[in-house]
Amino acid sequence: MQGEFALIDELLKPLAQGFPGALGLTDDAALVDVPAGKSLVIAKDAIVAGVHFLVDDPAEAVAQKLLRVNLSDLAAMGAAPLAYLTVIAKPKDLDDAWLAGFASGLGLDQKRFGLSLIGGDIVSTPGPLSLSCTILGLVEKGRALRRSTARPGDVIWVSGTLGDAALGLRVIKGLAATEDEAFYLVERYRRPEPRLALGQRLLGLAHSAIDVSDGLLADLGHILEESTVGGRIEADRLPISAVAHGLPGWLEAALGGGDDYELLFTAPESATPAIEALAGELGLRLAAIGRIDTGPGLEVVDATGAPLTVEAHGWRHF
Repeated sequence: MQGEFALIDELLKPLAQGFPGALGLTDDAALVDVPAGKSLVIAKDAIVAGVHFLVDDPAEAVAQKLLRVNLSDLAAMGAAPLAYLTVIAKPKDLDDAWLAGFASGLGLDQKRFGLSLIGGDIVSTPGPLSLSCTILGLVEKGRALRRSTARPGDVIWVSGTLGDAALGLRVIKGLAATEDEAFYLVERYRRPEPRLALGQRLLGLAHSAIDVSDGLLADLGHILEESTVGGRIEADRLPISAVAHGLPGWLEAALGGGDDYELLFTAPESATPAIEALAGELGLRLAAIGRIDTGPGLEVVDATGAPLTVEAHGWRHF
């Protein structure tokens, strides 16, 4: 098994070649120039084996999930990706082949999403494999999307479909599904799609935004709390994939399952035609699922307008 610096030389330095300020990972820090008129957007997320991914998940998929959940944070603020740093806290029994697969997954997504590694660290740990990513992006000054700027009367929108990732995890743990259904749902769990293009196109169009990481109700709750408003969700308008709709627990998964990493945003009624046109341009489903009101609180109703009782509102670490 190779040492820390040999692993950095072999696996990580090649990932830094596209960013001059990374300095070939030969120095203690990187140099990042921010263009005039731009703000640097910085986000950080960590994932832990047995909590955010399964210990036997493919190394490439784990790397892609790590990068994509951080890219999703950039998308939620309307930022374009620039670079990232990563820390690998590896158990003693994790072999070099796993790390090579992990680096390969990072390399694939770097090319796809247009960013480079600029630093990080590899350390040992007596605990489970733990991975963190600090990501950098750029957005026009004063235009970043926020959680705290929803307004009464805003339409609540969400991209893609909800509940797929949570059902994918249930499939891995034994929920019955056909081979095609299982493949679709498990991929949604392992490799979320950060909605970067959508986030950037929502600048000046949406009032507020957040990514759906902990579950629709939990993340909408963050917007409501920070904006000091209330909200109402119509359950029959939730965007559900054809695969998810036939499985038990699909509504609970859509409302509180988490891990979908879709964008949840609010926009004035006047923006509806532009958002509908944007859905066509991006080839991405955008569903209007409710409305912001003066509050307080969040209500979920069925097709008749009757309130629904929801047991789980989303993921909590503590």
